[in-house]
Amino acid sequence: MILVLPVIVVCASDAPTHAQDQQGPAIRVGVNLVLVDATVKDKSGKIMTDLKKEDFEVREDGVQQKVDVFGVDQLPLNVALVLDLSDSIGPFLGVLHDAAKTTLEALKPDDQVALFTFATDAQMRLPLTHDKSQVADMIKTFKARGATDINDGIFDAAQYFLAQPPNGRRVIVLISDDVGTDAGNQGTKDIVTETIASNATLYNLRIPGDNPNSVFSWYGRRPGLVDIKKVMDESGGEMFDVESAKDLNVQFTALMNRIRTRYTLGYYTNASGMLGKPHKLDVRLVKSFGTKGKNYDVLARNSFFVP
Repeated sequence: MILVLPVIVVCASDAPTHAQDQQGPAIRVGVNLVLVDATVKDKSGKIMTDLKKEDFEVREDGVQQKVDVFGVDQLPLNVALVLDLSDSIGPFLGVLHDAAKTTLEALKPDDQVALFTFATDAQMRLPLTHDKSQVADMIKTFKARGATDINDGIFDAAQYFLAQPPNGRRVIVLISDDVGTDAGNQGTKDIVTETIASNATLYNLRIPGDNPNSVFSWYGRRPGLVDIKKVMDESGGEMFDVESAKDLNVQFTALMNRIRTRYTLGYYTNASGMLGKPHKLDVRLVKSFGTKGKNYDVLARNSFFVP
């Protein structure tokens, strides 16, 4: 598996000081700070815990940066659940409510959750709230019906994050069988751009929907459907596969635990946003750990925008 890094570009005066390395320099006011969340796995797929600040290297546009901020699960977590409510998801809604209730209650008091749904249309059901039980209770009221507009579901969550002030780590969790039937209004390129610009990372809790074989045949020929893997790869996310309804709670919990156990690295950038283009990011371990992609894997956002 890879290292997961959502990037937040904020004014340093807004950066929470508890994310700072206790022996590091004071956070400087008036300087742009790039924050990156990360998870690292060795070549066997085991999570690499107990890594230190000096074990990491961060490059911006090919130039190595000085890591000034380092921590683990210290910044507040903002989660946008994007729930598939199409016909094929019906058998899973009951167990999903129970899984969401258990999983979301385990989040920290400062963490917030928003809820989006999509079927024939995408819509926001709840803005970010500290009341996680409210999210689970709303899921209990849903009925599954209609088509599957995954494109707009992801895009709407990213667009919502983009409009919010930076106050922590941002994650979009897509809960779906990933069988889109409606391309909506946004293509993969725009979804990737919006997700990166909003400093969010896409995770996918993929459940086995109740789909006839004819749907899969038609789905493969449908133009414009979002490439979920591409959005995950570019934003630094990961997929968790649910094999059956009884496995949903386990995988949902594993996904949220993965998000909560990431490293946060930060550096001060002189990058400009004048050209409106993303700046490239590369996060890896120092040479003594071997070669990235061979001796260990890093799931990381690969770019960021300066506001």
